[in-house]
Amino acid sequence: QVQLVESGGGLVQAGDSLRLSCVVSGDTFSNYIMAWFRQAPGKGRAMVASILWNGGSAVYADSVKGRFTVSRDNTQNTVYLQMNSLKPEDTAVYYCAADLSVDFSDAAEGYEYWGQGTQVTVSS
Repeated sequence: QVQLVESGGGLVQAGDSLRLSCVVSGDTFSNYIMAWFRQAPGKGRAMVASILWNGGSAVYADSVKGRFTVSRDNTQNTVYLQMNSLKPEDTAVYYCAADLSVDFSDAAEGYEYWGQGTQVTVSS
């Protein structure tokens, strides 16, 4: 059973930074493409960033390009999301997701395993 556990969320002010972490257990972490999604109140779940199994390539939503960086440490079974220059519109529950797919997907349906989510709130 693959399990994902996120941490690192919190309440910050606009312009601040946060780093989210997601630890994966239950299978070989390096087999999985990993992604971060977020869901704001009243909205659907949207992809923020995704990273290939070896960390060699990543994709980002236009709204976070240049501010957020996704990375992974396959020795620690962990994927990270470094979030800089946070804005109030970044406020959401952030979810970590994993799938055995070999290609990126920006759809939630493209990921089989999910964490429980961590709340990020950015005040103005």
